[in-house]
Amino acid sequence: MLTRKQHELLMFVHERMKESGIPPSFDEMKDALDLKSKSGIHRLITALEERGFIRRLPNRARALEVIKLPDSMNPSLGGRKAKFEPSVIEGDLGKVAKPTIDTGQRSEPVVNIPVMGRIAAGTPIEAIQNHSHTLAIPPQMLGPGEHFALEVRGDSMIDAGIFDGDTVLIHKQNTASNGEIVVALVDDEEATLKRLRRKGNSIALEAANPAYETRIFGPDRVAVQGKLVGLLRKY
Repeated sequence: MLTRKQHELLMFVHERMKESGIPPSFDEMKDALDLKSKSGIHRLITALEERGFIRRLPNRARALEVIKLPDSMNPSLGGRKAKFEPSVIEGDLGKVAKPTIDTGQRSEPVVNIPVMGRIAAGTPIEAIQNHSHTLAIPPQMLGPGEHFALEVRGDSMIDAGIFDGDTVLIHKQNTASNGEIVVALVDDEEATLKRLRRKGNSIALEAANPAYETRIFGPDRVAVQGKLVGLLRKY
């Protein structure tokens, strides 16, 4: 079931695509739904993606595709109900789990990855904890290499579509490219989820929320623990 705002946004994008064949801009969507900021539109689009109603096309600006409409407007589903089984979409976060329609086909194999406690998307917390439990993840969400998961606490990455209570999937590695979202260990004491920026001989850990300041450190104070590759969210 969609919320009122999710339904309004889906129908606005659908009608605009029917009229012009071009998706509306974030500003147009914000004005149409009478929202104060584009971050609200980003959250609605992410929710619609995860529910399988729309898809963002990678590497193309303003590229949205309406995949389906609500059941009441889309009789082609033949009365089937949406079953929340992990499937994969590409987006700003890399790979995000979304609901799919249960067609009666056999479920895909999964990979069990460890959940290593909580990670701060806000004020840094203590370093990554010991393995607490495991998650069963479709292999196409992960790719090759070693992975682990962390539960997000805080709101400093909301403009990147990462919210308090989400679970992030991390590829274990000790290097990252400029601009990637990473798990960073500061002074061997505190772990945080931030976007990494290199500025000369310094490393900046950048939030995706204007309420938080960018923190800048010397290169010997920050150790990359892994890179964000996926996201899980419960409703």
